[in-house]
Amino acid sequence: MNTAPSTHIDYWKVQAASRTNLRLLVPGKGWVAYADRIGEEKKVEELGSKDEIESALTNALSASNFLTLTGAGASFCARNPDGQPQAPSMTALWDAVAGAVGAPEFAAVCAKFEKAKLNENIEKLLSLCKVYLELNEAAAEDDAEVMAVRAFVPVAEKCILGRVDYVTAQTELPAHETYIRKIGRRGFRKARAKIFTTNYDLSLEEAARRLRFTIIDGFSHSLDQVYDRQHFEYDIVRREPSKEAPDYIPNVFHLYKLHGSTDWRRVGADVLRSRDNAVGEPVLIYPRSSKYQEAFDPPYLDMMSALQAALREPDSALVVAGFGFNDDHISRPILSALESNLSFRLVICDPGFIRSYWELAGDPLGDPAAHAIPDAEAHPNPMLERIRLLAQSGDPRVHLLNGRFEDLADAMPDLIGQTDRERHAERVRSMREVG
Repeated sequence: MNTAPSTHIDYWKVQAASRTNLRLLVPGKGWVAYADRIGEEKKVEELGSKDEIESALTNALSASNFLTLTGAGASFCARNPDGQPQAPSMTALWDAVAGAVGAPEFAAVCAKFEKAKLNENIEKLLSLCKVYLELNEAAAEDDAEVMAVRAFVPVAEKCILGRVDYVTAQTELPAHETYIRKIGRRGFRKARAKIFTTNYDLSLEEAARRLRFTIIDGFSHSLDQVYDRQHFEYDIVRREPSKEAPDYIPNVFHLYKLHGSTDWRRVGADVLRSRDNAVGEPVLIYPRSSKYQEAFDPPYLDMMSALQAALREPDSALVVAGFGFNDDHISRPILSALESNLSFRLVICDPGFIRSYWELAGDPLGDPAAHAIPDAEAHPNPMLERIRLLAQSGDPRVHLLNGRFEDLADAMPDLIGQTDRERHAERVRSMREVG
């Protein structure tokens, strides 16, 4: 799902992306800064975590099966021109739904759950509405209270769809382009890189379009692009008259949108790609607690099955960025892979690991002057806390990074340089932009 975590961090005030913002959890040392600490005489007094971070990311990219999972936090570096919609936070979605429904009507719906601590959490409100409607399924049509909630839900969902569909040709996506460029260039003699995301938006698709990278996402290449799980089994090859065997082309990756997409529409038994709201019904898992059950309906079932199967493959590596481990149907298979797959490697990058420290400092990435920050507190998320304890115990398969998606994109190694195909695409694009 493409919403921001409900925290007080103002992501737009954070400085430009730099890998030096990263910190690695080192057992016995705490969260160690990326760069070395240089003394007054310009001598290295303490080594940073640069080498260990680069090694962990290089090993992940070099795995036989490379997977990456992105969530809400990966969208905040996407930037539209001033005055245009931006990636919405939970609070922004709450305000947008309130405006769409109308203040009195919205207040009346919230009042039905006055004993619940909503805290401007639209996911919690929609979850309570769903339970309320299930309990009152047999209510008569003249029951005004039930009808009000029943009318509220589709309006709220339509509003959410409109707010998360913010990516255009003018959206700035430097971090997404950097990330896709590095993982998409991975050697094509290995399994194609797989990107899993809970976000609805089209930031990954738009970044790939600009780079002229090819996405295999389950949709056909016919005039009406129709979803079929068998399309994930296809690949892209180049046939040349001078060669007997076809070549796999570079710059191809798989994309699995676990919670649906703003350009998916269900028409009858088919799922089509379209951004026309007049076409069919949106295919999205809206923010509510029933996401777990809905994730096992098609086409979400295909996406989840692909994730679970990939996590069980030998020599697999998963890099996670911007995902808060709040969705059990995704978090639990990752924990299961850690428990059962000895060759599985996990790298998690999140700006909220060092919580109390940056809350005191007023800086979401911690005090740059502190070379190592003690790891002295439990993570409030039980899933991440279990993984943190595993990393603290010295499990070499697990690496935790404190940082943002754009920091990770910058730090991700470039195993293969720019290809001739990429250089040609850039030259053609430059030529077309003249005049």
